[in-house]
Amino acid sequence: MNTSKRNKSRIQPGALISYGLLFLVIFSSSAWSDYLSTDTLVADASGRQLYVLQKTGSQIDVVDIDTLLITKTISAEGPLGGAALSPDGKTLYVTQSTPDGKMHFIDTLTGNIKTTLPMGHTPQAIVCDNQNQFLYVCNRFNHSVSVVDVASHKVISEISTVREPFAATMTPDGKYIYIANHLPAGASDTGYTSAVVSVIDTTQNTVVKTITLPNGSINLKDICVSPDGNYIYVTQLLARYQSPTTQLDRGWMNTNAMSIIDAKEMKWINTVLLDDIDMGAANPWGVACTDDGATICIALSGTHEICVIDRIKLHDRLEKTQANQNDSSGTQVSNDLSFLHGIKQRFAIKGKGPRSITTVDSTIFFSEYYSDSVGVLDWTDTSVGLKKSVVFGENVEPSKIRQGEMLFHDASICFQKWQSCASCHPGDARIDGLNWDLLNDGMGNPKNTKSMLLAHKTPPAMSLGVRGTAETAVRAGIRHIQFVVRPEEDAQAIDEYLKSLKPVPSPYLNNGTLSDSAVRGKAVFKKAECSKCHSGSLYTDLKRYDVGTGRDRHVGDSFDTPSLVELWRTAPYLYDGRAVTIQEVLTTYNPDDKHGKTSGLSEKELSDLEQYLLSL
Repeated sequence: MNTSKRNKSRIQPGALISYGLLFLVIFSSSAWSDYLSTDTLVADASGRQLYVLQKTGSQIDVVDIDTLLITKTISAEGPLGGAALSPDGKTLYVTQSTPDGKMHFIDTLTGNIKTTLPMGHTPQAIVCDNQNQFLYVCNRFNHSVSVVDVASHKVISEISTVREPFAATMTPDGKYIYIANHLPAGASDTGYTSAVVSVIDTTQNTVVKTITLPNGSINLKDICVSPDGNYIYVTQLLARYQSPTTQLDRGWMNTNAMSIIDAKEMKWINTVLLDDIDMGAANPWGVACTDDGATICIALSGTHEICVIDRIKLHDRLEKTQANQNDSSGTQVSNDLSFLHGIKQRFAIKGKGPRSITTVDSTIFFSEYYSDSVGVLDWTDTSVGLKKSVVFGENVEPSKIRQGEMLFHDASICFQKWQSCASCHPGDARIDGLNWDLLNDGMGNPKNTKSMLLAHKTPPAMSLGVRGTAETAVRAGIRHIQFVVRPEEDAQAIDEYLKSLKPVPSPYLNNGTLSDSAVRGKAVFKKAECSKCHSGSLYTDLKRYDVGTGRDRHVGDSFDTPSLVELWRTAPYLYDGRAVTIQEVLTTYNPDDKHGKTSGLSEKELSDLEQYLLSL
């Protein structure tokens, strides 16, 4: 067995005490460098062991389900992403979620890493087939799925998806894999913007269907299949981005949802809201069905709750609704905050930030990311309720950065808990691919969501520079987006978290260096005079210019010169998200050469310039 980097991970003697429904098991709590960030959970087929991935702790804890004792701790390179068990339980497959991604084959008996394979950029979820012949690995920022032959330890196929494949599930017959793509692709000014689910045929290793979800579907976090193989469930946000952000009541800005897909027909059935009429269920993450198929369990990461839905009654209600209404019933259900009334329960938990979720019989296990813990809920025993909990381990004050990260993802500080900062800035405070009308520059002119990376180093904030600094924007967001008044300490902590963000190396780099095309593009960058405004190490001179991109009421307006760092990650482009690609920015939307002198460039020069910009 490998030795853990932190031998502190433990359950204190005598701490296994139950109170009705909830047990809280703290694996570790220590200084900032020692946070574990408990994430992905995988239970073995026998229901005897739980494998717990500590994302930033770079270790896997093995927990005996009967005693809730840690029986083994395995060290692995991190941060860790997804995990899957071989059908015989002898091998645990774990992704190292880094730009130079890897996948570890771990012997579950010894805890030794048997083999490590190179993967794509930031590998996430893994699916193992029923015969342990093939693995399917989501490479998030390559927008692809790698097919790995288990016996030969080789990648035999690369399957392109849409954008940021984040979670995956396989139908019980092994014929299809459903992929939840995290964010929408395409322009954000078209009136319909939605993330999609990709369906892979495992016999052909190709995408055979792309399922579009309702308008405003973003932040697809998890996906699961019903035990009978008939339905697919996807957790997501359903953003109401086409309305000015004047209020939060009744999900005016963001609603929190689950989409249901017919697995046989490969088509979207409906989307139901997890919120209540006067209380949001922000940031749904993990989703799982109980083994008997009677219940759907969802981790509400932003509100620190577990949501439990009667699956049979859900489908009965959906069928009756469809039978009694016309083709618009789907829209009506996805706007109905009372649709799940009477068949849904929400349980408050004691930990913070539930994410991954798995079930064994009637017991629900869920990771609590910000508590370095796993919660255990037997939801069938309602006689006591969630009135008690037990927390184990040392109670160490989190650092300012950790506090800020927690607040950024915490919807409990928001009016009626509808959303967190991460609702519009998911994926480590980046972008959601939508245009929002935030009213800071008047009503009726939505702007593309900007990444928070380097925001504090590149003032002013907002496309039109209406906020002088990122500090001002953070405080305005708390007041006008969360609709609350919070202590100044909260804003300061969020500032520190955002300042701590580091650029992620581009997937367009070759082993960390520019490709030949990008090297040529660097010279074109100067030739086209892009470097005059996008100057310095952050690729911005911090000034505003009229570059001819303003439309309608913004014709002639000056726009902030944004940093080009991580440009590869922030599509769509321009202040209103009309440009899908960098090529469109350089050509279609730059007819007068006010946004760089590009009209005289050859197709090859334009391609090289694009490769350079996407490598930053």
